[in-house]
Amino acid sequence: MMELTRKGEYAIRGIVYLAGKPLDKVCLLSDIAAAVDVPPTFLAKIFQQFSKIGLVKSFRGTGGGFMLGREPENITLLEVVEAVEGPIMPNRCVAAPTDCERSGFCNVHPVWRRVQGEVRSVLGGVTLKELSAAK
Repeated sequence: MMELTRKGEYAIRGIVYLAGKPLDKVCLLSDIAAAVDVPPTFLAKIFQQFSKIGLVKSFRGTGGGFMLGREPENITLLEVVEAVEGPIMPNRCVAAPTDCERSGFCNVHPVWRRVQGEVRSVLGGVTLKELSAAK
């Protein structure tokens, strides 16, 4: 079963919250965590990971916190999910077809590839701007 982990769910909650704030607004981690019901220490680790790849910007010290790394219309749900969960893989044979002795004649492999493409397409077609505006 393909299922988003708790880390993925928390990541989405936190970054969608930031996407709803003005782009130049620095938000305290504790405020974000409280607003989206995520443990602050868990969210801090996720946002540190996001900071390394430019999804968020982090600021230390007094007045420190986080803000979105770029415009919310330029960040897709696919980017967020793959940043914490890794590539979308409905079956391990999609990740490494050469590792499967059945890949040359398996009738299901093309279906898994299609599932992967569809999921990536759906997630890639949704931006943080859309998600932050939805109520």
